This record gives sequence, structure tokens and C-alpha cells, in this order.
Amino acid sequence: MKNRHPIYNLRFGLLCLSSLLFSSSYNLLIPELPAYLSKLGGAQYIGLIISLFTLTAGLSRPFSGVLTDTVGRKPVMIFGAIVCLVCGFLYPFLGTVSGFLFLRLLHGFSTGFTPTAIAAYVSDIVPSNRWGEAFGIQGVFFTSGLALGPALGSTIKLYYSYDILFFSSSAMALLSILLLYRLRETLLEKIPFEWRILKISKNDIISKAVFVPALITFLAYFAFGMVLTLIPDWSDYLGFQNKGSFFMVFTLASLTIRFLAGSASDKMGRKVVVQMGLFLLVGALFLMAFLPSKVGLLSAALAYGLAMGILSPALNAWTVDLSPSSERGKGISTMFIALEAGIGLGALLSGWYYQDSFKNIPHTMLGCAFLAGIGLLFLAYFKKRS
Repeated sequence: MKNRHPIYNLRFGLLCLSSLLFSSSYNLLIPELPAYLSKLGGAQYIGLIISLFTLTAGLSRPFSGVLTDTVGRKPVMIFGAIVCLVCGFLYPFLGTVSGFLFLRLLHGFSTGFTPTAIAAYVSDIVPSNRWGEAFGIQGVFFTSGLALGPALGSTIKLYYSYDILFFSSSAMALLSILLLYRLRETLLEKIPFEWRILKISKNDIISKAVFVPALITFLAYFAFGMVLTLIPDWSDYLGFQNKGSFFMVFTLASLTIRFLAGSASDKMGRKVVVQMGLFLLVGALFLMAFLPSKVGLLSAALAYGLAMGILSPALNAWTVDLSPSSERGKGISTMFIALEAGIGLGALLSGWYYQDSFKNIPHTMLGCAFLAGIGLLFLAYFKKRS
């Protein structure tokens, strides 16, 4: 890309603010959806709340990658946000278990498209020697939505209703779209959309160049699916009035470290920083499992937030490092496919094992720690071979 700009500019600021609103839009619903689904009579399907969402997100990644590299970054970003807008509006009108599950499936297209194009856009407007820093800062805003969304969502439900909660989600998505609309396209050689673009081959789905960071992403984010599925009920079991408390502490910790972690990966190297994050992730999951109390959970949230705040910008920047410039969307989509697969399987398996028995939750946390440990061992082996 020509005409690269310094990291701090209006375009980058608008993109970051839009990321915050987009993330808040769908995370607003997370802590209240298990209770809402139970109210509809679908308590046995709680594990599908996240897994259906991540299923379509993962399946749509190859298409979003191809479209990002051909049609442009901006239309792909806007399309994902429009999905959030539409789904938030439809939840109150499809008030059955099947209607709810259909919307969760549809809603997943939002994160299948927007984050892929956002990452490509960031790499277009920021010099390569500052990608880690840039992804760290952009991740601060995106992750802030993970804290703001659940905390605000629980508050809205506490004082108003589910309908107001869903409409608030749509309103945030609309604001995100308005900010994206003001951005200038950065893909220079773009082509008009044609349906034939969606006829992708197997070579368009996975980028072999980013296999290592993608595998580590899968193993690390398995725990995130468990967290999204079980922590709201676990928080309620431990006596938290606001089910978003864990997410608030987690996000604040993540925000604190991202400023340093992204820049550190530019200077120390991606592998070293990822290794540090995996060590901390394993420790955080052990804390969750062995300290079943309010203080224990909040301490685990702190450690978990630091771990993910270290891992996310380093893995994003490492993926972009390894992606050919003409296939950057493909490389980023591969990493996100791994991310969604990890979250989806983590949510599905932890929800299946949980079965409304709280004594099973620590077991799922230890299982996630084991997978993160495998990622740590694989990275150590890879570092010796490379």
C-alpha cells in the first residue's frame, strides 16, 4: 500500500471508536442470553448460544478474507455491522427457541466479516514496524466493548427489559456503521462485487503461511468459549449481583497491558511475547478452577485479562507478518477461523459438560488450561526448530 501514515491519525481514531461500538453491540447481550433462552424454554441449548454464533463466524471467514482482498476493506466492515443492527432488532420479534437459535446463527456473520477487514485496514494505514503497537491500541478499543457491553447489558436488563436490551444493541451497531462510513477505502486495486467472487477454492480458505500463530490462537481461545458460556452462571453461583463483573475486571486488565504488549512484540519478537501470554493464561485458568470464591474469580479475571491482552496483539501482528501483502485478508481470516473454532468448540463442549451442575465447571477450566499448555509446548518446539 502507498501513502502510509503515522499511527495516530483521524482514520485510525474513527476505526478504533467504531471497533468499540461494534464490539459493545454484540457483547451487550452475552450475560443475559442464557437466562433469556431458559425463559423461552431452551435451557438445554445454552451451549449453543456461543457455538452457533462462532460457527457462522468461522464459516464466513474465507469469504470475508477474499472480499477484503478484492472488493475492499470498507464494505466488508460495514456489512458485518449491518448484521448486528438487523439481528438486534429481530430478537424481540422471533421469541421462540428456534427463532432465537436461528438469530444466533445469523448474528455470527457479523464477527465473521468486520474484524477481518478491520485488521487489514489497520495494516494498510500503519507502518509495518509498528503493527504490534497498532493492533494493541485497536485491541484496547475492541476489548473495551467486551467490558462495556456485558456491564451495560446487565444494567439495562436490571432496570428495563429484554426488548430494550436488544434495541440498544442495534443502536450501537448503527453508530459503528456511521463512523465506518466516514472512512476512506485503502485497497487500491479493488473490483466491483460479483457473485463469482464467492466461488472460492480450498486454496482460498486456509493460508498455510500463518499455520503456527493460527494453531496457538485455536488452543488459547478455547478457554474464551468456556468463559463466555459458563462465567455468567458461575458468577451468579458465587453471589455476584452483576454477571458482568468478571468481564469488567478481565477487560480492564487486558486494556492495561495491551499498550505495552503490542509495542513489546515489535521490539522483543512475537514468539517471546506469545510465550509469556500462554504462561499467564495457564496460571489464570488454574486460579479459576481452584479458587471458587468471589475474590478467587476476580483474581483469575485479572490474570486472564493480562494473558489475553498480551496474546491478542502479538498473535494479530505475527499473522500479518507472515501474510503476503496481496493475501493479507486471507491470512487474517485464517487466524480468525482458528479463533472462532476455538471459541465455538470451547463453548459447545463446556456447555455440554456443564449440564447445570456447578461442580463440573472447575473441570472445564482445567481442561482449557491443559490445551493452553499444549500451545506452550508447541511454541517451545517451534522456536527450537526455527
